[in-house]
Amino acid sequence: MRRLFATLGLVWALFASTIVDANPQAPSLQSTSAPAGQLPAAHPLNTADAEAWLDGFMPAELARGEIAGAVVVVVKDGQVMLEKGYGTSDVATGAPVDPKRTGFRPGSVSKLFTWTAVMQLVEQGKLSLDADVNSYLDFKIPPRGGKPITLRNCMTHTPGFEEAVKDLIDAHPRDTSLGNWLKRWTPTRVFDAGTTPAYSNYCAALSGYIVARVSGEPFDAYVDQHILKPLDMNNSSFAVPMPKRILDTMSKGYQDATKRAQPFEIVVASPAGNLAATGEDMAHFMIAHLQNGKYGNTQILKPETAQMMHNTTTRLMPPLNGIELGMMVSDLNGHRIIGHGGDTAFFHSGLYLFINDNVGLFVSVNSAGVKGAGSLRGMLVSGFADRYFPAPNTDGKVDAATAAEHARMVSGSYISARGGFSNFLALMGVVGQLKVVTNPDGTVSFPLIPKPSGEPIHYREIAPFVWRDIAGHERFGAMVKGGKVVRVSSDTVAGIAVYDRAPWYLDAAWLIPATVTGFVVVLLTALGWPVLALVRRSYGARLALVGKRARAYRLVRLGAVAAVAGAGALIGMFSIITGDGGFEWLGNNNWALLLVELIVLIGSVGGLVAALYNLFAVLTGKSSWIAKLWAAALSVSFLMLAWFAWAGGLLTFTTNY
Repeated sequence: MRRLFATLGLVWALFASTIVDANPQAPSLQSTSAPAGQLPAAHPLNTADAEAWLDGFMPAELARGEIAGAVVVVVKDGQVMLEKGYGTSDVATGAPVDPKRTGFRPGSVSKLFTWTAVMQLVEQGKLSLDADVNSYLDFKIPPRGGKPITLRNCMTHTPGFEEAVKDLIDAHPRDTSLGNWLKRWTPTRVFDAGTTPAYSNYCAALSGYIVARVSGEPFDAYVDQHILKPLDMNNSSFAVPMPKRILDTMSKGYQDATKRAQPFEIVVASPAGNLAATGEDMAHFMIAHLQNGKYGNTQILKPETAQMMHNTTTRLMPPLNGIELGMMVSDLNGHRIIGHGGDTAFFHSGLYLFINDNVGLFVSVNSAGVKGAGSLRGMLVSGFADRYFPAPNTDGKVDAATAAEHARMVSGSYISARGGFSNFLALMGVVGQLKVVTNPDGTVSFPLIPKPSGEPIHYREIAPFVWRDIAGHERFGAMVKGGKVVRVSSDTVAGIAVYDRAPWYLDAAWLIPATVTGFVVVLLTALGWPVLALVRRSYGARLALVGKRARAYRLVRLGAVAAVAGAGALIGMFSIITGDGGFEWLGNNNWALLLVELIVLIGSVGGLVAALYNLFAVLTGKSSWIAKLWAAALSVSFLMLAWFAWAGGLLTFTTNY
């Protein structure tokens, strides 16, 4: 069972790094050469200084994280100020990264193009941000709480959907139709629309499908004609399959620089993340948004439309960062920063618009890396802001007694609003719970984003129920209702994901230890069965039980064997998922998931029935107190296994996830 939880933890890390798509703001790279408490002077933002700084930062971070290559682009005042490649685009050949020609996969940065397309049709009067999306579809999204889903909900990640992962990214998709992917399964709506930030690839893909239906053009063709070509993004595409001219320029993707190159990732839900683009092409897109829709002599959005995208804030966890119309807010040092992060399995990117400073920063790396590529992009934007846009710290203070009380109130386990709820991905919500803890120094740790070293960050309270990283920018906040903390989040993700207090029956703080203990009891029972049989055989003895008591003895031990087999099947399935192409394999082999769930059902629920029958037989027969105690322990243990299987969505028998 310990192996199972370790495997689940690895899967959760992979799942999160692949689809979180946040903008981590790691500890500041601000210079420490100034005297304590004194703010370093801003450096001039010009090509020479930026290149010198990046040349000191990027190679070291690529080496530390074992990342093969990266591209960084800086734009300022409507011009490309700096574009540079680092490392290699192909480890085998040693080909360097060329910012003008090497293609990268920006992942969910692609959504900014989808939202731009939506806003083009909004300004033409063909779409409304507040109409029921069903009015634009050829299939129906079921209602929840009497509220429909709108494009505004999609752009602010508040449609209330659970996560949809199956066939999202696939190197060898059986069906590349966006419409078919959307219609095969509508994820369950687990929150009322507009109430809860829960990042939704499905809703982004749905928005792109609406663009295609309303415009009468396939989504990739629409973006090509109305965004890419007008912006001279000639080395970029959303097409599925990707054109050969684009594939020929693509960087390879890597788990890390020591591993073999991975197959080209196809995002079947194309509007959610299938863009391939060079660094220079992304510069053109940044310039257009920084100039309110204008690039050169081309206007892809009216100024008022662009400003609406950039200045319509949804903030459901104030005072933490929120989200504009499709653009995440990542403000630093008092400067407004909007943009988007993006992750596939192997490429990790970030686009940041210092919207009031007319400056844009784009970074993309071609490897997941051994230290987590997300920390690199977070450190990059944080260091960039501290170097060129420093600002004094004006945080307030909270008295020690209040801070201690608030730390006590916020401590506990929380479940991500972004995740699976109606299928086996609910298991990630159990084992991947966020645990907020109080530290001896009065700070709290919110381990959503650890330090590059892997250590949790310590946060000190700066205002009621608002904490800040003691060594960086990141804030963490709590929502209080009825005198209790019910929800937490951080600046990094507050616009797209929150964490709700785990109800007692799902709280991993007791559920996981209890499940592990129960499994140990069941495992000892399964192992002891053949051992005791061999001992009896060596002495020529027979089982001293007969009738109902003998049947119960054998049934509960068969249940124990089935439970151990169920744990083994889970370990096997999740071990496959953590490997290259694991989710793709599972998506193509529905029988494997159903078989695992069947074995788990027999081992947990079937074992519980057998254990209760055995307990009844022991208590109503002539049995020793040891037998009665063990029978009771077995019943409680199987109850915990069945509880865990139910909580983890392992008894749903669905192949949708």
